[in-house]
Amino acid sequence: MIILITGAGGPTGEAVSGYFRKNGHTVIGVDKDDVDLLDRAAVQELAERIDREHGRVDGVVHLVGGWRGSGSFAETDLEDWDVLHDLLIRTLQHVSLAFEPLLRRSDNGRFVIVSAKAAARPTAGGAVYSAAKAAAEAWTLSLADALSGTGGAAVILVVKALVNDAMRAASPDARFPGFTDVNDLAAAIGGLYDRPAAELNGTRLDLTS
Repeated sequence: MIILITGAGGPTGEAVSGYFRKNGHTVIGVDKDDVDLLDRAAVQELAERIDREHGRVDGVVHLVGGWRGSGSFAETDLEDWDVLHDLLIRTLQHVSLAFEPLLRRSDNGRFVIVSAKAAARPTAGGAVYSAAKAAAEAWTLSLADALSGTGGAAVILVVKALVNDAMRAASPDARFPGFTDVNDLAAAIGGLYDRPAAELNGTRLDLTS
């Protein structure tokens, strides 16, 4: 398969890339140093290049993330909203709009975002983060509707937070309760190809349970 991973430079991207490469698939990983995902023309150029080289994509895993919060609701800084709007929403919009046509050409395409339980359970100090995650989920569900009947699926994976080996090494006494290991996330993404697209499309799968 041809798998595009956006936000591929961090530990999560490395885990997901490694999973698919290990299983014999072609991985195209991009990070901010490769393509400015806030530049719609640049993202469109990426899609056109992949179209020329491969003719389709079988998976788009959108891992661009970020977090901002405050001590209380009243202390919320709306500049944090501007940051998260770009990271969590605008990049998603550009990537999904550019790659939806290529996903349609796959017999079993998947578009995946990683969301957070905070989208459904906002806290007072997490207003900007929760609202941005909720908006990203709504956008992804619109993509799911567009992919309905095509053999593809757009899926939301829900975590409390992610943990990796470097985080454990930095805090050896921490337990990270409820966190999802990045390797488990990668396996969950790979497992989406074992289930029918019609069953998965537009679903919100909780990885915390």
